[in-house]
Amino acid sequence: MPTRTSGPEADPPIVLTVNAGSSSLRLDYVREGEVTDSLRRSEPPGSAAADRAVRDFVAAHDPPDAVGHRLVHGGDLVRTPTVLDEALRRSLDRLTTLAPLHLPPALHLLDQIRAELEVPQVLCPDTAFHAHLPAAAATYPLPARWRRQWGLRRYGFHGLSYAYALRRAANLLDRPADGLHLLLAHLGGGASVCAVRDGRSVDTSMGFTPLDGIPMSKRSGAVDPGMLLWLLEDDRLSLAELADGLNHRAGLLGLSGGLSDDTRDLVAAAPDDPTAALALTVYAHRVRRELAAAATSLDRLDALVFTGEIGWDQPEVRHDVCAGLRLLGVTPPEGGNVPADSVVSPPGAGVPVLVVEPREDLEVAAETLAALR
Repeated sequence: MPTRTSGPEADPPIVLTVNAGSSSLRLDYVREGEVTDSLRRSEPPGSAAADRAVRDFVAAHDPPDAVGHRLVHGGDLVRTPTVLDEALRRSLDRLTTLAPLHLPPALHLLDQIRAELEVPQVLCPDTAFHAHLPAAAATYPLPARWRRQWGLRRYGFHGLSYAYALRRAANLLDRPADGLHLLLAHLGGGASVCAVRDGRSVDTSMGFTPLDGIPMSKRSGAVDPGMLLWLLEDDRLSLAELADGLNHRAGLLGLSGGLSDDTRDLVAAAPDDPTAALALTVYAHRVRRELAAAATSLDRLDALVFTGEIGWDQPEVRHDVCAGLRLLGVTPPEGGNVPADSVVSPPGAGVPVLVVEPREDLEVAAETLAALR
């Protein structure tokens, strides 16, 4: 790994972390666990404005020691943080159908930054955290030939967020991460839950693609597959219409009748709008239902951890989710938001409830440096 100086006075390495969304992007220069500069854009990667902003941002800085790319879906190709080479880059395009909203923009940014920076590029897959799910959790009850031919299994996502939240929870609880039994909820534009046993993922709500599990901002989450087959019969919906509806017009947006996909808007509207109230009620019900199911993979529950933009910044949602988990020993937290990662449950609660700010940027930087070592 290149460094700007050598010897005992060598500067700490700087990692440029790259996080591509379907219609946004985020670049961060990270040094010793601190962000030194950032770029946020709301244009989709690949647009002229986004490409120009990335080019100008990179040109304004000295070259980093490495670039770490968040890869939403590593499939069976990238199961751990991996240094990119030409052969791997040629193979990545076959993964795009697994996460069509996320992987094409991520690969576009990867190619753009590779062309501008001749430093190691490391792929950090969100799926790596769940790569060793127990067979009982990872295996779908599908024909064996299908599973073998197409690699059909539960991959799980939001692994970078979970890995960071696990470490922070261990710090807050003053216990080693590899001894914890936790339930974690990453609630944001995309959302999932995860059960961690002795520091390892043993169950999670997202599956083969990031469309599974709990409702999200615009994605449906899990729905009856028989209903989807019915919608495709007799020309009720085309495959393209079904995919668009499930990915772009469902979730909180669909539940609220198109009012909003943002829980802040729905919380504000709920007292006077039954549709907004229903959207929040369904959301909380589905989150706690998945958490309760995931808890069956644990011997005990040491803590419940909320992260993601909604988990971090929406106390009303946290309260409503916890209110339905008293059977697990969870007491709903009181009060509003907190300025830092912390325990938010009442003193003496049987199961601590923690809130951890999502910091995928710091996790990507840490995993990038570990891969290069």
